[in-house]
Amino acid sequence: MSIWQKQFDLKDLNRSSKNTLVEHIGIEYCAFDDNSLTAMMPVDNRTHQPFGMLHGGASVVLAETLGSIAANMCVDEEKYCVGLDINANHVRAVRTGIVKGTATPVHLGATTQVWQITITDERQQLVCTSRLTMAVLRHKKQVTS
Repeated sequence: MSIWQKQFDLKDLNRSSKNTLVEHIGIEYCAFDDNSLTAMMPVDNRTHQPFGMLHGGASVVLAETLGSIAANMCVDEEKYCVGLDINANHVRAVRTGIVKGTATPVHLGATTQVWQITITDERQQLVCTSRLTMAVLRHKKQVTS
């Protein structure tokens, strides 16, 4: 059974990144299944820190991007999700290539969600593991006169 409550496809997700940080650093959504969302990010001058390695902050951007989009696809149209907390453990340096992040839910509650995001290199070795907590909010009803 799928966790998704909204219809989406990869083309629409990638189009939603236009003119954002996500597009600027080259993050592209590349796969999803009934329980996860995956995106790729280049390791190049856009995502390097001064010593020529993948910047930890870029990994956090990938993690938060995946978890946030996934969280928002798991709630009905009356709700939306915003980030409350994120942490990341950077376990391996990467200098070139592509990293891939996959977000899977740990908890999908009525008021909070918790997502685990695993980032791996091209050899499928763990680069970063992150946990993202999201608040589930209800859109405020517009008062019409």
